[in-house]
Amino acid sequence: MLRRLLSNPRILIAILIAVIAVISYFSKTEINPVTGEKQRVNLTQEQEIVLGLQSAPQMIQQMGGESRDPKINAMVDRVGQKLVNNTEAGKTVYKFDFHVLADTKTINAFALPGGQIFITMGLLNLLKTEDELAGVLGHEIGHVIGRHSAEQMAKDELTQGLISATTIATSDPNSPGMQSAIAQYVGSVINMKYGREDEIEADRFGVKYLFETGYKPEAQIEVMEILEEASGGQRQPEFLSTHPYPENRIQEIKKYIQEYRKK
Repeated sequence: MLRRLLSNPRILIAILIAVIAVISYFSKTEINPVTGEKQRVNLTQEQEIVLGLQSAPQMIQQMGGESRDPKINAMVDRVGQKLVNNTEAGKTVYKFDFHVLADTKTINAFALPGGQIFITMGLLNLLKTEDELAGVLGHEIGHVIGRHSAEQMAKDELTQGLISATTIATSDPNSPGMQSAIAQYVGSVINMKYGREDEIEADRFGVKYLFETGYKPEAQIEVMEILEEASGGQRQPEFLSTHPYPENRIQEIKKYIQEYRKK
């Protein structure tokens, strides 16, 4: 059976593609200078900064432009820079910039590689205190410090390589579209798991930065409650979501608060 499989050129090509993808992934190991964690990333820190700066204008355009309210922009920048200047984030090579997007319908905040951080007016309008704003921005700073975008890109490359290998090995001349769809679905679920892990790590960073800058760490919990209420109960199963359910994140945040209070 094994000899028959290996004699199939399609199987041999699939194995070769898979092996190359795995070797390439594990060859991209670096030590995170802040966390000391071994990570597989496909960008240097300098490349992350360049990618973020190049991507920011397009992101702003897609989200309806930046807010034109100078007071709001100044407030977000002040809170963001306070978090950066009083934590380990300010000692890194990253250049942090904070953008308020004019979109009032989308409730979101996100970070590009290298320090470009965005919050929509849709989310900002729901926040009641400066501490909550600091909680949101601290979380996004955590994504940058954790190098989550660079990690995800490396994982995407690995996944795409394995998807290609799977597609070739299982290709059915009678229904090639079905096999491709199955392979892509498996790959997307794998990456969703990594997304949830990144969110939990960013929550930990956020709690730490709130402590270090004098903000109320419980504000992270308040933000989760706001997001949960804003969802209106309409959400897909957590297993198929890149973000853990807010109530599950709240439990983790409470643990982090207790840990930092003991230090």
